[in-house]
Amino acid sequence: MADVEELPATVRVALVDDHRLVRVGLRSLLESTTGFVVVGEAGDGREAVDLVASVAPDVVLMDLSMPDVDGIAATRAIAAAHPEVRVLVLTSFTDRARVQEVLAAGATGYVLKDCEPEELLAAIRAAARGHVPLDPRVAGALLPTPGGGPALSPREEEVLRLVAQGLANKQVARALGITERTVKAHLGRVFREIGVLDRTSAALWAREHLS
Repeated sequence: MADVEELPATVRVALVDDHRLVRVGLRSLLESTTGFVVVGEAGDGREAVDLVASVAPDVVLMDLSMPDVDGIAATRAIAAAHPEVRVLVLTSFTDRARVQEVLAAGATGYVLKDCEPEELLAAIRAAARGHVPLDPRVAGALLPTPGGGPALSPREEEVLRLVAQGLANKQVARALGITERTVKAHLGRVFREIGVLDRTSAALWAREHLS
């Protein structure tokens, strides 16, 4: 999970979708709402990677199913080259494998195309601040299947709770008076114990299982 930041006065958004009509609708929504500006559009993943390099958006609204280079590959490339850019997936797919794959590739959040306009705007704002906006209909796909219950130490639970609040490793270390290296060690064991691969899934697990 990315560090939580202040919301920019104007969130710079790039639109990536192979359907021009979708892009037109999104541009109309954003440009009619105070606090947003559309800085560019792309019709496939390859164009998206080039676009991000040239316009440096705060948030990329990324479709998944596109010709040539799909949204997952584009997200992976953008996250590797521009880690400061938040990729917010906007798609109609809800299957577990696809959700997990694109978040593992570096996407900040995942929103479905049938969401309400205000929900989308809120998700973009959240992504710009470094939060992890996830549609409730896909959040459950990231939770591990319940088993016998993980055995976490009190310190590991403390670390996990702070991660679930959106704190970065450095912030967790400062809050608990331990080193960042120790935080990473605790998280490594937490991930193995609860059966997840990344911070987003761990945070979701914490919200579901830790009171």
